[in-house]
Amino acid sequence: MEVSSSKNNIVLTTFNAKYIHTSIGLRYLLANLKDLKETSCILEFGINDNISQTAEKILSNSPCIVGIGVYIWNALQVSELVSTIKKVSPKTKVILGGPEVSHLPLRVDFCQADYIIQGEGEVTFYKLCKALIDNSTISEEKIIKSETPEIKEIELPYRYYTDKDIKDRIIYVEASRGCPFRCEFCLSSIDKKVRYFNLSKLLQEIELLWQKGARSFKFIDRTFNLRSESTNQILDYFLKKEPEYFIHFEVVPDQLEESTKERLKQFPEAAIQLEVGIQTLNPKTAENISRKLNFEKIKENLEFLQRSTKVYLHVDLIIGLPGESIESFAENLNQLTHLTNSEIQLGILKKLSGTTISRHDERFGMVYSDTPPYEILQNDLISFQMMQKMKRFARFWDLVYNSGNFQSTIKLILDSDDVFSNFFSFSEWIYSQTESTWQISQLRMAELIFNYLVVLRKKDKAEAADSLIVDMFRTNNRNVPRFLKDSSSGISTEQKKSELNKINKRQKKHL
Repeated sequence: MEVSSSKNNIVLTTFNAKYIHTSIGLRYLLANLKDLKETSCILEFGINDNISQTAEKILSNSPCIVGIGVYIWNALQVSELVSTIKKVSPKTKVILGGPEVSHLPLRVDFCQADYIIQGEGEVTFYKLCKALIDNSTISEEKIIKSETPEIKEIELPYRYYTDKDIKDRIIYVEASRGCPFRCEFCLSSIDKKVRYFNLSKLLQEIELLWQKGARSFKFIDRTFNLRSESTNQILDYFLKKEPEYFIHFEVVPDQLEESTKERLKQFPEAAIQLEVGIQTLNPKTAENISRKLNFEKIKENLEFLQRSTKVYLHVDLIIGLPGESIESFAENLNQLTHLTNSEIQLGILKKLSGTTISRHDERFGMVYSDTPPYEILQNDLISFQMMQKMKRFARFWDLVYNSGNFQSTIKLILDSDDVFSNFFSFSEWIYSQTESTWQISQLRMAELIFNYLVVLRKKDKAEAADSLIVDMFRTNNRNVPRFLKDSSSGISTEQKKSELNKINKRQKKHL
C-alpha cells in the first residue's frame, strides 16, 4: 500500500502482523514531516512477505531515508530487512523506531541501522530527516532519545488512511496516550502520565473518515474509560450514527461509571467490542505485579456487561505470572467462564525490555526465551514441560472456545464446573493425536472432537454428531462429513436454522 507522490526521498515502512492491520505510527510520522511530506511515502508489508522482495519494493523509490517501525511481532524480519538494504544500498540511511527499539536491552541485532529513535518520534524523526537531507550537523549518537512532544503540537494522522484502507482494513484511532497504572509486564506502565488529544478535533477527523465510508474503528488507548467525560462524548458520537459499524475499546475493568453503563446499554448488537484486561483474579498475584484492582467491582461490571448490554467482550488472562500456580490460573479461568460467555484470550507472559517484571526473576525462578516474543519458559511453580502444555492449551482454546466454530459442542466438552480440568484433558488428547497446534482445519477438528467425545468421554454418538452438525451449519460449512451424517439422529433444517439465528452478530463477522 502506498500513500504519496512520485519522487520519494523518505520511505516509511513496517511489517504488519496481518493484512487487515494498518500502522497508525507510520501515518503519524508522515503527518508530521512538514515540508518533507510531499516527497515521502508509506509502504506496508506483512510479516510473511519475502524480505528480498520487500527490500526491492522499498529501494525502487531510490529513497535517501528509510524509516522502519519495529514491534515485537516483526523484530526479526526488520533485522533481516535492514541487513539487506544496507548491503545493496549502503548510502541509504535506515532509521528505526517503535516499541521494540525504545527500551534497552535490544535483544535483536539492529547494529546495521544508522539511527534508532527511542520514544514518541513524531518531532524527532522530522528533525533527523531534515538534518540528513540538508546535510546539517547531526549528533554522532546512534541511539536518539526522543523528548515527549506536547500532544497539541502533534498533527493527527487520520487523513493518511486511503480509500483502500477504509474499505478493507482496520482504522486505528487514539484519544489519549499513557497509562496511570503500574502493571509490571506492560510497556504502557512506563508512561505514567495520561495525555489527551483535543476531543473536538479528534471527532472531526473521525467524522471525515466516516464520510469516506469508514465503519471499523479500533481505539488504541490503554485506559479508554479512565475519564468518563471523554468516554461518554465518544460513545455519544457513535450512538447518533446508523448501524452497522464496529468500534473497539480497551477498558479498565473496575472503573465503569453509571453514565457510561447507560450508554453501553443503548448500542446494538455487534457494534462495540470491549477488551477487558483481567490478567488474574488472584489478589496476591495482582499485588506481585503491582496491579491494583477492585475484584468485586470487576465481577459486578462483567455481570452487568453480560446481562444488560449487547457488547461483545474480549477478556484477557495471562499464564505464567510470578507467584501464580496452575491451580490459581485454573480458578481464574473457572470463575471467568461462569461470569461471562465471552471470548477469553489466554496470553503467555512476556518479558519486554523496559518493563519491571524482571525484578521477579530470581525470587520466582522466571526463565524466558531470548527471542521474540520473549515468552516465559518456566518458573518456580510451572515447569518447562507444563508451560509447554499450557501454551498448547491456549492455542486449542482459541481454536475451539474463542473461534465460535463450536458453540454448541463446547458445552459437551465443558460439561462440569471445572472448565479448566475438562479442557486440559481435551487439549492433551488433541495434541496426542495431531502433535501440532497449527494447520488444523475446522473439519479435521470436528472429527477429532467427535472421537474425543464418543470414545474417551463416552458421550452419545447422536448427541455429539447433532451438535457438530449444528456448529458446521452455523459457520456456513454445509459439507457435513459422512461420519457425522451416519451418527446423527437426523437433525432437521429448521433446527439448524434456529441455531444459526442464535449466533452473535459480532461472531458472524469473525466467521
